[in-house]
Amino acid sequence: MAEEKNEAQKTEEKPKKSKKLFLIIIILAVLLAGAGFGGFMFLKKGNTEKGKEESTKKEEVVDIPKEKEKVVLIQLDPFILNLSEPGRFVKLSIHLEVKNEKIQQYVTDRMPKIRDSIITLVSSKSADILATPEGKFQLKDELLLRVNQAVEKDLIKNLYFTEFVIQ
Repeated sequence: MAEEKNEAQKTEEKPKKSKKLFLIIIILAVLLAGAGFGGFMFLKKGNTEKGKEESTKKEEVVDIPKEKEKVVLIQLDPFILNLSEPGRFVKLSIHLEVKNEKIQQYVTDRMPKIRDSIITLVSSKSADILATPEGKFQLKDELLLRVNQAVEKDLIKNLYFTEFVIQ
């Protein structure tokens, strides 16, 4: 009988130990899962705030003004012109800005007259004058005046040099 009691106690102790071990494993698994989830949420929150700051900065930088009128640009064929000094020349590419397509057609119809005005004015200039920023601004103003005279109305809003090379 004594042996039976010892065996019964041993069998009862084994389930208690296995239940305790099982309970400890479950508690550790829950704690690890909770710690992992907490760490994930912490890192995700940090990235989200950083992402929001970056997207706000991008939105501020990309602020595009709304246009009131559509701008129409007319590209002229490039000019390669002799300057007033022998052996010197300039290569120009010019765009003309007009208000709308109707004016664009009107100006395009008068293109030979416009090109003649540009050629006459630019070929009278020297390389020394055109090499300075002031000389380029002066040429631009004079060309705008001449081109508007060539179309006989103030239809050209602005004139842009897209290429300006002096040799």
